[in-house]
Amino acid sequence: KRKIAIAILLISFAFSGSFLIYYILQVSLNTKSPMVVVISRSMEPNLLKGDLLFLKGIDPALIKNGTVHGKEGDIIVFDARGLSGWMNPPNEPIVHRVIGKKYDNGWFFFTKGDANPSHDDDWIPESRVLGVVVGRIPYIGWVKILLTESGLLVPLLVIISGLLIISIIWDIVKNQDKDERTELLMSEEKIKSEETVEEIEFDFTKQDES
Repeated sequence: KRKIAIAILLISFAFSGSFLIYYILQVSLNTKSPMVVVISRSMEPNLLKGDLLFLKGIDPALIKNGTVHGKEGDIIVFDARGLSGWMNPPNEPIVHRVIGKKYDNGWFFFTKGDANPSHDDDWIPESRVLGVVVGRIPYIGWVKILLTESGLLVPLLVIISGLLIISIIWDIVKNQDKDERTELLMSEEKIKSEETVEEIEFDFTKQDES
């Protein structure tokens, strides 16, 4: 039971470690969302669907402005849900390039996807900007996309966690049985050894008597 408790504790530490790493990224990159996955093709060829992006939160005044035809503006990630000027914004964060910037009691950004024929619906207030793209890992985000679109993400995580727990408990029980068998064999060998010693002592006793 103690070993099983230790196994469960180790699993808890593993999950806690994952959250700790994410928290460290949040603090070091100064954003609540340090990683996002590109889920559309609106930024091709610069960013591809399935890319895992790393974001950094910076002073909105320092976000670089661009133009409609140029690619000099920073690529930002923002949440457009609930904004009045946006028609049916996606539930996932949007990854687009800054093509306009203004200050009106706060910074606002106008954006466009590099591959889109036209700009986005409306200005984005600085409070909705999650961060500026500072790095990417190609294709790794496809795992999340495929699992999310198929609805298998949560069930798969539950199954993997369950299998991991069962595997660890099975190894512990198997090793415990092995230890018990080893102890039993050692005990039997000890008994045999003691019996042999007794027989030898008995033989010596008989020789002394004769």
